[in-house]
Amino acid sequence: MAGAPTPRMSVPLAALAPTATRTTALHAGAWWLWALGLATAASRTTNPLLLGLLVGVAGYVVAARRTDAPWARSYGAFVKLGLLVMGIRLVFAFVLGSPIPGTHTLVTLPEVPLPDWAKGVRIGGRVTAEGMLFALYDGLKLATLLICVGAANALASPARLLKSLPGALYEAGVAVVVAMTFAPNLVADVQRLRAARRLRGRPDRGVKSLLQVGLPVLEGALERSVALAAAMDARGYGRTARVPRAVRHTTSVLTLGGLLGVCAGTYGLLADTGGGYGLPLLLAGLAAALAGLWLGGRRSVRSRYRPERWGVRAWSVSGSGIAVAALMIWANDYAPAALHPPAVPLTTPVLPLWPALSLLLGLLPAFIAPEPVNGGRARARQGASGQGAGRGTGRASGQPSRQASGQASGQGAAQAAGRRTAGRASPPAGRGRTNDPPQKEAPQ
Repeated sequence: MAGAPTPRMSVPLAALAPTATRTTALHAGAWWLWALGLATAASRTTNPLLLGLLVGVAGYVVAARRTDAPWARSYGAFVKLGLLVMGIRLVFAFVLGSPIPGTHTLVTLPEVPLPDWAKGVRIGGRVTAEGMLFALYDGLKLATLLICVGAANALASPARLLKSLPGALYEAGVAVVVAMTFAPNLVADVQRLRAARRLRGRPDRGVKSLLQVGLPVLEGALERSVALAAAMDARGYGRTARVPRAVRHTTSVLTLGGLLGVCAGTYGLLADTGGGYGLPLLLAGLAAALAGLWLGGRRSVRSRYRPERWGVRAWSVSGSGIAVAALMIWANDYAPAALHPPAVPLTTPVLPLWPALSLLLGLLPAFIAPEPVNGGRARARQGASGQGAGRGTGRASGQPSRQASGQASGQGAAQAAGRRTAGRASPPAGRGRTNDPPQKEAPQ
């Protein structure tokens, strides 16, 4: 009807992101900058509520944008590693004690006497609630850092990240790629040989079976190494251009000094007392390192096939992580007590509003990053599109398409019958007499 209002179509926010393809996939460096921003924010607080919120943000983004690749399954391993680190920290605080004084004694362990040169170290003694709470906060911070790094490993493709390295790090990148492909191939060989032993009725567990499997595995690894070395030599790996000695020395000084500046600046940002000099030193180190890598790239005489593009979405993803880190560093100025709840005296931590809202900016990649097409989701989409195309074709063509297919099949049958009749009418060459023995046809 002409007067009827047009209904509005509500588009979910997650549908705004395109499907990840070879050309639209997000740059691997953007994921690492986002994860390092979350890790920097985690290093600036010991509030368990904020740390738990950071873990939730990282886990949600990984669940929304993780692919089916084997390297994308490492997030669970990093979560388990973080829990293990937190447990070890609590065990050390329970057995070796804590430097935090406390008045609430949980248990008193028998103390082991130590010599005079081991002063300051004790085994056993009083275990206080304040000391265990401080160890819990410290262990949770370490676990959150590991989980943020695990999120970057699960989201960023290692091969694409190494492909994006500058030319100065080309040889190192090749070595890392070879090392990363060695372990999966080794595991695949072990699984294949164990399956073969099970099919032959031999044991595949124990020390004896491991020794019998080890020799074929090492032999296969050696054969792959020789084949890889020959392939790399045939493709001209290791060629370098002639660069003056002054340029080489300048490159080494800039790269080494820049990396040292980056390390010192990162330590200043992660430490509680180095916020003043950490950021300028980090920026100066990055500038020097980038200049050294640019000069070192002149030694590389190779071209890059399909270089990775740093687009608007990559800027947005990396900018969200940097914004989280910057806002958390700023929050240490106006709300230090909320970000670092004291263990002495025992107090219940509270969730500060503005720092918590700043951490939610880390959820932005879950909505703007290209959506990966996993195996099951891709098959479902292909099936839906195929059914839709089939229905559309049937409605559009109708009866004429069936008539055309019938005519085509009738013509094909007539041609096949004609070929069979011609074959019976004309004997093959070399068979002029009817009493000659028939020749055997060559196997196809």
